[in-house]
Amino acid sequence: MKIILSRKGFDTSSGGVPSPIFPDGRMLSLPIPDKYSTIRYEDIKWNEFNVGEIVSSLTKNKIPKSHFAHLDPDLRNESLKRHDNWKPVLGQTSSSQGHLRNQNIKQGDIFIFFGLFRDVINKNTEINFKEKTLSKHIIWGWLQIEDILTVDNCNKSDFAWASNHPHFNRPIDALNTIYTAKEKLDIPDSSTKTIPGSGVFNKYSRTLQLSKEDSRQPSVWSLPHWFYPSNSKTPLSYHSKISRWSHNNSEVILESVSRGQEFVLDCDIYPESKKWIIDLMQCR
Repeated sequence: MKIILSRKGFDTSSGGVPSPIFPDGRMLSLPIPDKYSTIRYEDIKWNEFNVGEIVSSLTKNKIPKSHFAHLDPDLRNESLKRHDNWKPVLGQTSSSQGHLRNQNIKQGDIFIFFGLFRDVINKNTEINFKEKTLSKHIIWGWLQIEDILTVDNCNKSDFAWASNHPHFNRPIDALNTIYTAKEKLDIPDSSTKTIPGSGVFNKYSRTLQLSKEDSRQPSVWSLPHWFYPSNSKTPLSYHSKISRWSHNNSEVILESVSRGQEFVLDCDIYPESKKWIIDLMQCR
Protein backbone atom coordinates (compact mmCIF):
# COMPACT_ATOMS: atom_id res chain seq x y z
CA MET A 1 0.00 0.00 0.00
CA LYS A 2 1.12 3.55 -0.72
CA ILE A 3 0.15 6.96 0.62
CA ILE A 4 -0.15 9.91 -1.73
CA LEU A 5 0.12 13.29 -0.02
CA SER A 6 -1.95 15.23 -2.53
CA ARG A 7 -2.00 19.04 -2.64
CA LYS A 8 -5.50 20.30 -3.47
CA GLY A 9 -7.47 23.52 -3.15
CA PHE A 10 -6.76 27.25 -3.13
CA ASP A 11 -3.28 28.63 -2.61
CA THR A 12 -1.38 31.75 -3.65
CA SER A 13 -1.02 30.49 -7.25
CA SER A 14 -4.41 28.81 -7.80
CA GLY A 15 -7.22 30.95 -6.40
CA GLY A 16 -4.84 33.53 -4.99
CA VAL A 17 -5.62 33.06 -1.29
CA PRO A 18 -5.66 30.23 1.29
CA SER A 19 -8.75 28.22 2.15
CA PRO A 20 -10.54 29.27 5.35
CA ILE A 21 -10.52 28.01 8.93
CA PHE A 22 -13.61 29.46 10.60
CA PRO A 23 -13.66 30.70 14.23
CA ASP A 24 -15.36 27.46 15.38
CA GLY A 25 -12.54 25.42 13.82
CA ARG A 26 -14.43 24.23 10.74
CA MET A 27 -12.29 23.99 7.60
CA LEU A 28 -13.33 24.24 3.95
CA SER A 29 -10.95 23.44 1.10
CA LEU A 30 -11.92 25.79 -1.72
CA PRO A 31 -11.81 24.22 -5.22
CA ILE A 32 -9.62 26.06 -7.71
CA PRO A 33 -11.10 27.92 -10.72
CA ASP A 34 -11.63 25.92 -13.93
CA LYS A 35 -12.92 27.33 -17.20
CA TYR A 36 -13.86 23.85 -18.48
CA SER A 37 -16.03 22.94 -15.49
CA THR A 38 -19.84 23.02 -15.62
CA ILE A 39 -20.09 23.66 -11.86
CA ARG A 40 -20.23 27.24 -10.58
CA TYR A 41 -19.04 28.21 -7.11
CA GLU A 42 -22.54 29.40 -6.30
CA ASP A 43 -23.86 25.87 -7.04
CA ILE A 44 -21.82 24.38 -4.18
CA LYS A 45 -23.20 24.16 -0.64
CA TRP A 46 -21.20 23.82 2.56
CA ASN A 47 -23.10 23.66 5.82
CA GLU A 48 -25.08 26.93 6.10
CA PHE A 49 -22.90 28.65 3.50
CA ASN A 50 -22.94 29.08 -0.26
CA VAL A 51 -19.35 28.47 -1.40
CA GLY A 52 -19.70 31.18 -4.04
CA GLU A 53 -20.23 33.77 -1.34
CA ILE A 54 -17.15 32.57 0.56
CA VAL A 55 -14.94 32.67 -2.55
CA SER A 56 -16.22 36.08 -3.61
CA SER A 57 -15.64 37.52 -0.14
CA LEU A 58 -12.14 36.12 0.42
CA THR A 59 -10.89 37.09 -3.06
CA LYS A 60 -12.53 40.54 -2.92
CA ASN A 61 -14.61 39.45 -5.92
CA LYS A 62 -11.59 38.71 -8.09
CA ILE A 63 -13.28 35.33 -8.39
CA PRO A 64 -17.04 36.01 -8.49
CA LYS A 65 -19.52 33.49 -7.19
CA SER A 66 -20.66 32.79 -10.77
CA HIS A 67 -17.18 31.59 -11.82
CA PHE A 68 -16.70 27.90 -12.68
CA ALA A 69 -15.06 25.67 -10.06
CA HIS A 70 -12.87 22.57 -10.28
CA LEU A 71 -14.70 20.58 -7.59
CA ASP A 72 -12.05 17.87 -7.33
CA PRO A 73 -11.62 15.80 -5.28
CA ASP A 74 -15.38 15.65 -4.91
CA LEU A 75 -15.88 14.04 -1.51
CA ARG A 76 -19.08 15.44 0.07
CA ASN A 77 -22.44 14.15 -1.12
CA GLU A 78 -24.18 17.28 0.15
CA SER A 79 -22.09 19.67 -1.99
CA LEU A 80 -24.43 19.42 -5.01
CA LYS A 81 -27.63 17.77 -6.17
CA ARG A 82 -26.56 14.21 -6.88
CA HIS A 83 -27.30 11.27 -9.10
CA ASP A 84 -28.56 8.26 -7.11
CA ASN A 85 -25.37 6.30 -7.84
CA TRP A 86 -22.94 9.09 -6.97
CA LYS A 87 -19.73 8.19 -5.17
CA PRO A 88 -16.67 10.21 -4.12
CA VAL A 89 -14.13 10.64 -6.88
CA LEU A 90 -10.80 12.26 -7.74
CA GLY A 91 -9.42 13.22 -11.15
CA GLN A 92 -5.82 13.77 -12.24
CA THR A 93 -3.94 14.46 -15.49
CA SER A 94 -0.76 15.91 -17.01
CA SER A 95 2.58 15.49 -15.25
CA SER A 96 0.91 14.76 -11.91
CA GLN A 97 -0.89 11.76 -13.37
CA GLY A 98 2.34 10.73 -15.07
CA HIS A 99 4.02 10.72 -11.67
CA LEU A 100 1.23 8.60 -10.16
CA ARG A 101 1.57 6.14 -13.05
CA ASN A 102 5.34 5.99 -12.64
CA GLN A 103 4.88 5.34 -8.92
CA ASN A 104 2.59 2.40 -9.77
CA ILE A 105 -0.38 3.75 -7.83
CA LYS A 106 -3.12 1.12 -7.73
CA GLN A 107 -6.27 -0.05 -5.97
CA GLY A 108 -6.04 0.20 -2.20
CA ASP A 109 -3.56 3.09 -2.16
CA ILE A 110 -4.68 6.13 -0.19
CA PHE A 111 -4.74 9.81 -1.14
CA ILE A 112 -4.29 12.11 1.85
CA PHE A 113 -5.33 15.60 0.72
CA PHE A 114 -3.69 18.73 2.10
CA GLY A 115 -3.86 22.39 1.23
CA LEU A 116 -3.07 25.94 2.33
CA PHE A 117 -5.34 27.31 5.07
CA ARG A 118 -5.63 30.45 7.19
CA ASP A 119 -7.94 31.62 9.98
CA VAL A 120 -10.85 33.85 9.02
CA ILE A 121 -13.41 35.97 10.85
CA ASN A 122 -17.06 36.04 9.85
CA LYS A 123 -18.84 39.28 10.67
CA ASN A 124 -21.88 41.00 9.15
CA THR A 125 -21.98 38.49 6.24
CA GLU A 126 -18.37 39.40 5.35
CA ILE A 127 -15.64 36.76 5.58
CA ASN A 128 -12.09 38.08 5.91
CA PHE A 129 -8.73 36.69 6.89
CA LYS A 130 -7.83 37.25 10.51
CA GLU A 131 -5.00 39.74 10.94
CA LYS A 132 -1.59 38.54 12.09
CA THR A 133 -2.37 34.88 11.41
CA LEU A 134 -0.11 32.58 9.41
CA SER A 135 -1.02 30.39 6.46
CA LYS A 136 -0.31 26.69 7.01
CA HIS A 137 -0.51 23.38 5.23
CA ILE A 138 -3.22 21.20 6.75
CA ILE A 139 -4.56 17.75 5.90
CA TRP A 140 -8.25 18.06 5.08
CA GLY A 141 -9.45 14.83 3.44
CA TRP A 142 -8.72 11.32 2.20
CA LEU A 143 -9.70 8.81 -0.50
CA GLN A 144 -8.74 5.15 -0.75
CA ILE A 145 -8.77 3.93 -4.33
CA GLU A 146 -11.38 1.41 -5.45
CA ASP A 147 -11.02 1.74 -9.24
CA ILE A 148 -8.83 3.65 -11.71
CA LEU A 149 -10.08 4.51 -15.19
CA THR A 150 -8.88 6.54 -18.16
CA VAL A 151 -11.68 8.94 -19.03
CA ASP A 152 -11.23 8.97 -22.82
CA ASN A 153 -11.26 5.16 -22.96
CA CYS A 154 -14.29 4.50 -20.76
CA ASN A 155 -17.96 4.20 -21.66
CA LYS A 156 -19.19 7.51 -20.26
CA SER A 157 -22.77 6.26 -20.14
CA ASP A 158 -21.63 3.96 -17.34
CA PHE A 159 -20.58 7.02 -15.34
CA ALA A 160 -23.66 9.21 -15.60
CA TRP A 161 -23.35 9.74 -11.84
CA ALA A 162 -20.10 11.64 -12.48
CA SER A 163 -21.13 13.50 -15.64
CA ASN A 164 -20.65 16.93 -14.07
CA HIS A 165 -17.25 16.12 -12.59
CA PRO A 166 -14.58 18.43 -14.09
CA HIS A 167 -12.52 15.55 -15.46
CA PHE A 168 -15.50 14.36 -17.53
CA ASN A 169 -15.70 17.83 -19.09
CA ARG A 170 -12.18 18.34 -20.39
CA PRO A 171 -10.76 18.28 -23.92
CA ILE A 172 -9.41 14.92 -25.15
CA ASP A 173 -6.45 14.03 -22.96
CA ALA A 174 -4.76 10.62 -22.90
CA LEU A 175 -3.65 11.08 -19.26
CA ASN A 176 -7.05 12.19 -17.95
CA THR A 177 -7.71 9.69 -15.15
CA ILE A 178 -10.42 9.09 -12.55
CA TYR A 179 -9.98 7.45 -9.14
CA THR A 180 -13.14 6.25 -7.40
CA ALA A 181 -13.35 5.69 -3.65
CA LYS A 182 -13.75 2.51 -1.64
CA GLU A 183 -16.92 2.37 0.41
CA LYS A 184 -14.97 1.55 3.59
CA LEU A 185 -11.36 2.16 4.55
CA ASP A 186 -9.27 -0.99 4.37
CA ILE A 187 -5.80 -0.82 5.93
CA PRO A 188 -3.99 -4.17 6.22
CA ASP A 189 -3.62 -5.54 9.75
CA SER A 190 -6.01 -2.97 11.26
CA SER A 191 -9.66 -2.63 12.21
CA THR A 192 -10.73 0.30 10.05
CA LYS A 193 -13.64 -1.15 8.10
CA THR A 194 -16.20 1.00 9.94
CA ILE A 195 -14.48 4.17 8.60
CA PRO A 196 -15.63 5.55 5.22
CA GLY A 197 -13.22 5.01 2.34
CA SER A 198 -13.20 8.76 1.69
CA GLY A 199 -14.19 11.94 3.46
CA VAL A 200 -13.16 15.27 4.92
CA PHE A 201 -11.90 16.36 8.30
CA ASN A 202 -14.50 18.89 9.38
CA LYS A 203 -12.50 20.73 12.02
CA TYR A 204 -8.93 21.86 12.47
CA SER A 205 -6.73 19.74 14.72
CA ARG A 206 -3.03 20.13 15.41
CA THR A 207 -2.76 16.46 14.42
CA LEU A 208 -3.77 17.45 10.88
CA GLN A 209 -1.26 20.29 10.55
CA LEU A 210 1.82 19.64 8.41
CA SER A 211 3.43 23.09 8.73
CA LYS A 212 5.84 23.59 11.60
CA GLU A 213 4.22 25.61 14.35
CA ASP A 214 4.93 29.35 14.05
CA SER A 215 6.87 28.92 10.79
CA ARG A 216 6.34 31.81 8.39
CA GLN A 217 6.90 29.34 5.55
CA PRO A 218 4.00 26.84 5.35
CA SER A 219 6.19 24.56 3.25
CA VAL A 220 8.40 23.87 6.29
CA TRP A 221 6.78 20.76 7.77
CA SER A 222 7.01 19.07 11.15
CA LEU A 223 6.56 15.31 10.73
CA PRO A 224 6.77 12.19 12.90
CA HIS A 225 10.24 10.68 13.37
CA TRP A 226 9.56 7.70 11.14
CA PHE A 227 9.27 9.94 8.04
CA TYR A 228 13.03 10.50 8.04
CA PRO A 229 14.64 8.62 5.09
CA SER A 230 17.38 6.97 7.14
CA ASN A 231 19.29 3.82 6.21
CA SER A 232 18.93 4.56 2.49
CA LYS A 233 15.13 4.32 2.62
CA THR A 234 13.39 5.66 -0.47
CA PRO A 235 12.06 9.06 0.67
CA LEU A 236 8.75 10.75 0.01
CA SER A 237 8.74 11.32 -3.76
CA TYR A 238 10.04 14.72 -4.99
CA HIS A 239 12.03 14.94 -1.73
CA SER A 240 15.12 12.87 -2.46
CA LYS A 241 17.59 15.65 -1.53
CA ILE A 242 18.71 14.81 1.98
CA SER A 243 19.41 18.51 2.54
CA ARG A 244 15.63 19.03 2.71
CA TRP A 245 15.47 16.78 5.79
CA SER A 246 16.61 17.28 9.37
CA HIS A 247 15.56 15.89 12.72
CA ASN A 248 15.88 16.48 16.44
CA ASN A 249 14.61 14.75 19.56
CA SER A 250 10.98 15.63 18.95
CA GLU A 251 10.34 15.90 15.20
CA VAL A 252 11.48 15.58 11.61
CA ILE A 253 11.67 18.85 9.68
CA LEU A 254 11.08 18.75 5.92
CA GLU A 255 11.46 21.70 3.58
CA SER A 256 8.77 20.50 1.19
CA VAL A 257 8.90 21.44 -2.48
CA SER A 258 7.08 24.63 -3.34
CA ARG A 259 5.09 23.12 -6.21
CA GLY A 260 4.00 19.65 -7.17
CA GLN A 261 0.76 17.90 -6.37
CA GLU A 262 1.36 14.23 -5.60
CA PHE A 263 4.01 13.05 -3.10
CA VAL A 264 4.15 9.27 -2.73
CA LEU A 265 5.31 7.20 0.25
CA ASP A 266 5.59 3.41 0.28
CA CYS A 267 3.99 1.93 3.42
CA ASP A 268 6.07 -1.25 3.07
CA ILE A 269 9.21 0.84 3.56
CA TYR A 270 7.57 2.97 6.26
CA PRO A 271 5.25 0.56 8.13
CA GLU A 272 4.56 3.19 10.83
CA SER A 273 2.57 5.10 8.19
CA LYS A 274 -0.39 2.75 8.62
CA LYS A 275 -0.84 3.72 12.26
CA TRP A 276 -0.38 7.37 11.25
CA ILE A 277 -3.38 7.09 8.92
CA ILE A 278 -5.45 5.46 11.66
CA ASP A 279 -4.47 8.26 14.08
CA LEU A 280 -5.52 10.86 11.51
CA MET A 281 -8.95 9.22 11.33
CA GLN A 282 -9.50 10.03 15.00
CA CYS A 283 -9.88 13.65 13.86
CA ARG A 284 -13.02 12.92 11.82
